[in-house]
Amino acid sequence: MEVINETIVRGIVVGVFAENCWVVGNRRTGEAICIDPGDEPDEVLALAKDMGVTIKVIANSHAHIDHILGVQGVQAATGADFLLHENDLDLLQNGWRGAAERFGIEESQAPPDPNDFVVGGDDVEVAGLKLKTIATPGHTPGSVSYYTEGLLFSGDTLFQGSIGRTDLPGGNFEEEMRSITTKLLTLPEDTVVLPGHMKETTVAFERDHNPFVQDWLEQQRKGEGT
Repeated sequence: MEVINETIVRGIVVGVFAENCWVVGNRRTGEAICIDPGDEPDEVLALAKDMGVTIKVIANSHAHIDHILGVQGVQAATGADFLLHENDLDLLQNGWRGAAERFGIEESQAPPDPNDFVVGGDDVEVAGLKLKTIATPGHTPGSVSYYTEGLLFSGDTLFQGSIGRTDLPGGNFEEEMRSITTKLLTLPEDTVVLPGHMKETTVAFERDHNPFVQDWLEQQRKGEGT
Protein backbone atom coordinates (compact mmCIF):
# COMPACT_ATOMS: atom_id res chain seq x y z
CA MET A 1 0.00 0.00 0.00
CA GLU A 2 1.20 3.50 -0.88
CA VAL A 3 0.27 6.31 1.50
CA ILE A 4 1.24 9.91 0.71
CA ASN A 5 -0.24 12.50 3.07
CA GLU A 6 -3.97 11.67 3.06
CA THR A 7 -3.84 9.71 -0.21
CA ILE A 8 -4.09 5.94 0.08
CA VAL A 9 -3.48 3.55 -2.83
CA ARG A 10 -3.83 -0.17 -3.28
CA GLY A 11 -3.76 -2.36 -6.35
CA ILE A 12 -5.22 -5.71 -7.32
CA VAL A 13 -4.31 -8.00 -10.21
CA VAL A 14 -7.43 -9.05 -12.11
CA GLY A 15 -8.46 -11.24 -15.01
CA VAL A 16 -6.74 -13.64 -17.35
CA PHE A 17 -4.50 -10.82 -18.60
CA ALA A 18 -3.13 -10.12 -15.08
CA GLU A 19 -4.02 -6.44 -15.26
CA ASN A 20 -3.34 -4.03 -12.42
CA CYS A 21 -6.43 -2.22 -11.19
CA TRP A 22 -5.73 0.66 -8.79
CA VAL A 23 -7.96 2.20 -6.14
CA VAL A 24 -6.73 5.59 -4.96
CA GLY A 25 -8.63 7.50 -2.32
CA ASN A 26 -8.58 10.00 0.49
CA ARG A 27 -8.59 8.35 3.90
CA ARG A 28 -10.16 11.42 5.54
CA THR A 29 -13.11 11.83 3.16
CA GLY A 30 -13.47 8.16 2.21
CA GLU A 31 -13.93 8.93 -1.50
CA ALA A 32 -11.91 7.15 -4.19
CA ILE A 33 -11.09 6.88 -7.87
CA CYS A 34 -10.79 3.44 -9.46
CA ILE A 35 -8.28 3.28 -12.30
CA ASP A 36 -8.71 0.56 -14.94
CA PRO A 37 -11.10 -2.01 -13.43
CA GLY A 38 -10.14 -4.65 -15.96
CA ASP A 39 -12.15 -7.58 -14.60
CA GLU A 40 -13.45 -9.18 -11.40
CA PRO A 41 -15.52 -6.22 -10.20
CA ASP A 42 -16.48 -7.98 -6.96
CA GLU A 43 -12.82 -8.22 -6.01
CA VAL A 44 -12.27 -4.55 -6.84
CA LEU A 45 -15.25 -3.57 -4.70
CA ALA A 46 -13.99 -5.76 -1.85
CA LEU A 47 -10.62 -4.03 -2.05
CA ALA A 48 -12.25 -0.59 -1.79
CA LYS A 49 -14.32 -1.75 1.19
CA ASP A 50 -11.20 -3.06 2.92
CA MET A 51 -9.55 0.31 2.34
CA GLY A 52 -12.54 2.08 3.87
CA VAL A 53 -13.31 4.07 0.73
CA THR A 54 -16.18 4.37 -1.75
CA ILE A 55 -15.47 4.53 -5.48
CA LYS A 56 -16.97 7.71 -6.90
CA VAL A 57 -15.15 7.84 -10.27
CA ILE A 58 -13.84 5.20 -12.68
CA ALA A 59 -10.97 6.68 -14.71
CA ASN A 60 -9.57 4.52 -17.48
CA SER A 61 -6.15 4.89 -19.04
CA HIS A 62 -7.39 3.33 -22.28
CA ALA A 63 -10.01 0.96 -23.63
CA HIS A 64 -8.30 -2.36 -24.37
CA ILE A 65 -10.34 -5.35 -23.26
CA ASP A 66 -8.08 -6.19 -20.31
CA HIS A 67 -8.77 -2.77 -18.77
CA ILE A 68 -12.54 -2.45 -19.23
CA LEU A 69 -14.32 -5.72 -18.37
CA GLY A 70 -14.88 -4.73 -14.75
CA VAL A 71 -16.20 -1.24 -15.48
CA GLN A 72 -19.85 -2.26 -15.76
CA GLY A 73 -19.87 -4.18 -12.47
CA VAL A 74 -18.09 -1.47 -10.49
CA GLN A 75 -20.34 1.24 -11.92
CA ALA A 76 -23.51 -0.75 -11.26
CA ALA A 77 -22.55 -1.21 -7.62
CA THR A 78 -21.37 2.33 -6.94
CA GLY A 79 -22.99 4.68 -9.44
CA ALA A 80 -19.51 6.01 -10.23
CA ASP A 81 -18.96 8.17 -13.30
CA PHE A 82 -16.89 6.46 -15.99
CA LEU A 83 -14.23 8.60 -17.70
CA LEU A 84 -12.23 7.87 -20.87
CA HIS A 85 -10.46 9.81 -23.61
CA GLU A 86 -12.75 10.26 -26.60
CA ASN A 87 -10.12 8.93 -29.02
CA ASP A 88 -10.64 5.48 -27.50
CA LEU A 89 -14.43 5.51 -27.80
CA ASP A 90 -14.54 3.27 -30.88
CA LEU A 91 -12.12 0.87 -29.20
CA LEU A 92 -14.38 0.79 -26.14
CA GLN A 93 -17.54 0.16 -28.11
CA ASN A 94 -16.25 -2.20 -30.78
CA GLY A 95 -12.62 -3.19 -30.37
CA TRP A 96 -13.18 -5.60 -27.51
CA ARG A 97 -15.60 -7.85 -29.40
CA GLY A 98 -13.05 -9.89 -31.34
CA ALA A 99 -11.03 -10.60 -28.22
CA ALA A 100 -14.21 -11.39 -26.32
CA GLU A 101 -15.10 -14.08 -28.85
CA ARG A 102 -11.64 -15.63 -28.62
CA PHE A 103 -11.68 -15.74 -24.82
CA GLY A 104 -15.32 -16.69 -24.35
CA ILE A 105 -16.28 -13.41 -22.70
CA GLU A 106 -20.01 -12.83 -22.53
CA GLU A 107 -21.89 -9.90 -24.03
CA SER A 108 -23.19 -9.12 -20.53
CA GLN A 109 -19.69 -7.90 -19.64
CA ALA A 110 -19.78 -5.23 -22.35
CA PRO A 111 -18.58 -1.91 -20.96
CA PRO A 112 -20.94 1.07 -20.65
CA ASP A 113 -20.46 4.28 -22.56
CA PRO A 114 -18.45 6.93 -20.71
CA ASN A 115 -20.27 9.53 -18.64
CA ASP A 116 -17.69 12.06 -19.74
CA PHE A 117 -14.43 12.36 -21.66
CA VAL A 118 -11.04 13.45 -20.35
CA VAL A 119 -8.28 15.29 -22.19
CA GLY A 120 -4.74 16.17 -21.22
CA GLY A 121 -4.67 18.76 -18.47
CA ASP A 122 -8.03 17.81 -16.97
CA ASP A 123 -8.34 17.29 -13.24
CA VAL A 124 -10.17 14.14 -12.15
CA GLU A 125 -11.50 14.87 -8.67
CA VAL A 126 -13.31 13.38 -5.71
CA ALA A 127 -13.45 14.89 -2.24
CA GLY A 128 -9.90 15.36 -0.98
CA LEU A 129 -8.20 13.94 -4.07
CA LYS A 130 -7.23 15.28 -7.47
CA LEU A 131 -5.52 13.46 -10.34
CA LYS A 132 -4.06 15.36 -13.28
CA THR A 133 -4.74 13.80 -16.68
CA ILE A 134 -1.71 13.50 -18.96
CA ALA A 135 -2.41 12.68 -22.62
CA THR A 136 -0.01 9.85 -23.52
CA PRO A 137 -1.13 8.49 -26.92
CA GLY A 138 0.77 5.72 -28.61
CA HIS A 139 -0.36 2.45 -27.05
CA THR A 140 -3.83 3.50 -28.18
CA PRO A 141 -4.96 6.79 -29.73
CA GLY A 142 -6.66 7.84 -26.49
CA SER A 143 -4.21 6.56 -23.90
CA VAL A 144 -3.83 8.79 -20.85
CA SER A 145 -1.90 8.63 -17.60
CA TYR A 146 -2.95 10.07 -14.24
CA TYR A 147 -0.66 11.94 -11.87
CA THR A 148 -0.87 13.13 -8.30
CA GLU A 149 1.91 14.20 -5.96
CA GLY A 150 4.45 11.36 -5.87
CA LEU A 151 2.39 8.91 -7.93
CA LEU A 152 1.93 8.22 -11.63
CA PHE A 153 -0.64 5.75 -12.96
CA SER A 154 0.83 5.02 -16.38
CA GLY A 155 -1.67 2.52 -17.79
CA ASP A 156 0.01 0.50 -20.54
CA THR A 157 2.25 3.34 -21.72
CA LEU A 158 5.24 2.78 -19.42
CA PHE A 159 6.29 -0.39 -17.59
CA GLN A 160 9.27 -1.37 -15.48
CA GLY A 161 12.02 -1.71 -18.08
CA SER A 162 9.56 -1.78 -20.95
CA ILE A 163 6.78 0.06 -22.79
CA GLY A 164 3.28 -0.71 -24.02
CA ARG A 165 2.99 -2.63 -27.25
CA THR A 166 2.18 -0.60 -30.35
CA ASP A 167 1.48 -3.36 -32.87
CA LEU A 168 -2.27 -3.42 -32.22
CA PRO A 169 -4.72 -1.29 -34.26
CA GLY A 170 -4.23 2.39 -33.45
CA GLY A 171 -0.79 1.89 -31.89
CA ASN A 172 2.04 4.24 -32.80
CA PHE A 173 5.58 3.62 -31.52
CA GLU A 174 6.97 7.09 -32.23
CA GLU A 175 3.99 8.75 -30.60
CA GLU A 176 4.31 6.54 -27.54
CA MET A 177 8.01 7.27 -27.14
CA ARG A 178 7.33 10.99 -27.34
CA SER A 179 4.64 10.60 -24.70
CA ILE A 180 7.06 8.81 -22.41
CA THR A 181 10.13 10.96 -22.89
CA THR A 182 8.55 14.42 -23.11
CA LYS A 183 5.75 13.99 -20.57
CA LEU A 184 6.16 11.11 -18.13
CA LEU A 185 9.92 11.18 -17.63
CA THR A 186 9.88 14.93 -17.01
CA LEU A 187 7.96 14.38 -13.76
CA PRO A 188 9.91 14.45 -10.46
CA GLU A 189 12.43 11.62 -10.51
CA ASP A 190 11.21 10.08 -7.25
CA THR A 191 7.68 9.69 -8.64
CA VAL A 192 6.43 6.12 -8.13
CA VAL A 193 5.08 4.66 -11.38
CA LEU A 194 2.12 2.31 -10.96
CA PRO A 195 1.56 0.63 -14.35
CA GLY A 196 -1.24 -1.42 -15.87
CA HIS A 197 0.78 -4.65 -15.67
CA MET A 198 3.75 -5.98 -13.73
CA LYS A 199 5.63 -4.25 -10.93
CA GLU A 200 5.90 -0.62 -9.89
CA THR A 201 8.93 1.44 -10.76
CA THR A 202 10.09 5.08 -10.60
CA VAL A 203 10.60 7.87 -13.08
CA ALA A 204 14.33 7.96 -12.29
CA PHE A 205 14.78 4.23 -12.88
CA GLU A 206 13.00 4.29 -16.23
CA ARG A 207 14.83 7.43 -17.35
CA ASP A 208 18.21 5.86 -16.57
CA HIS A 209 17.66 2.15 -17.26
CA ASN A 210 14.71 1.54 -19.58
CA PRO A 211 16.29 0.15 -22.81
CA PHE A 212 13.51 1.52 -25.04
CA VAL A 213 14.03 4.97 -23.58
CA GLN A 214 17.80 4.76 -23.93
CA ASP A 215 17.59 3.64 -27.56
CA TRP A 216 15.06 6.33 -28.42
CA LEU A 217 17.07 9.13 -26.83
CA GLU A 218 20.22 7.95 -28.58
CA GLN A 219 18.41 7.98 -31.93
CA GLN A 220 17.19 11.51 -31.23
CA ARG A 221 20.71 12.66 -30.39
CA LYS A 222 22.08 11.12 -33.60
CA GLY A 223 19.31 12.70 -35.61
CA GLU A 224 20.06 16.14 -34.17
CA GLY A 225 23.72 15.70 -35.06
CA THR A 226 23.12 15.03 -38.75
